[in-house]
Amino acid sequence: MSVFESDEPVDVAIIGAGPAGLGCAIALGLAGVTSRVVLDRHEVGASFERWPREMRFITPSFNGNSFGQVDLNAITPTTSPAYTLDGERLTGPGYAKYLRVVAKHYDVPVETGVEVFQVEPESGGTFQIETNHGRLRARSVIWAAGEFQYPRTSGFPGAELCLHNSQVGSWRDLVGPEPARFLVIGGYESGIDSAIALSRLGQRVTVLDARPAWQDTTPDPSVSLSPYTIQRLRSQLKRERITLEGDAEVVEVVRSGQGFLVRVSDGRTWESVQRPILATGFVGSTTLVADLFEPRDDGFPLLNAWDESTVTPGLFLSGPSVRHDKVVLCFVY
Repeated sequence: MSVFESDEPVDVAIIGAGPAGLGCAIALGLAGVTSRVVLDRHEVGASFERWPREMRFITPSFNGNSFGQVDLNAITPTTSPAYTLDGERLTGPGYAKYLRVVAKHYDVPVETGVEVFQVEPESGGTFQIETNHGRLRARSVIWAAGEFQYPRTSGFPGAELCLHNSQVGSWRDLVGPEPARFLVIGGYESGIDSAIALSRLGQRVTVLDARPAWQDTTPDPSVSLSPYTIQRLRSQLKRERITLEGDAEVVEVVRSGQGFLVRVSDGRTWESVQRPILATGFVGSTTLVADLFEPRDDGFPLLNAWDESTVTPGLFLSGPSVRHDKVVLCFVY
């Protein structure tokens, strides 16, 4: 019987079949929790399938299991994307393949094509989950829907005229027969990765950001550039096709003639025939269940020591939106 046809609640419903959701499902299964289900509106690893083809993991994926070391990009201690795929610096589709292999190996119960509309606590301490396949009840819910499929496409007037980096299938698709000037808004990992990819294709790129993130020496990969990205950036800077503007807070994008004009807070402007590239991060999926979490001062969900909502018992959070004090617990691609 389908979980959508039974009124008996499952022990745990997990929203999201990415690394966070599958990792939780596998850990629960190994702990003896058999009444569980993973729901995803697309397929396993959908976000990774949609990465630009040129994008690679910035964290090395190596097989150190035989030495007791866990692969940095693994979702279980005893598996390795590097070993599974015989490679490092994985592509998005490659990592999605790893996720599918691991999910199959551990026999994770995944329901794909399921759009979750609402998660509602019930009076008896259970949850009712409304989906396009019907209603599902659960004793506990883990929200692990991620963020890549929820790009931040607003923030200033004219942002809708831009192209978010997550919406690019391949940077080669944007390149014409002659070199062009591209404007990238955002100078963290996604922005610099975009600039590097375009520079490698012979294009000229100007990166605009309110602060020079590429100069940040904070030893936290969540807020500073990874060594891998800095290394690639230095290589492309030598080709003199990338210009970095670190005191340039974008306040407006407008159409100008056959192209676009980008204005920053001090009045300076840049023009480009190409659509400006937004590398402004992601809104995240937790906005869909924001009313079930108490917000922190920075807007992220407030959690207890078990990553559980402080206002909705039985609702847990897993993935890149998890914060504890100033510690950012996220997956670094």
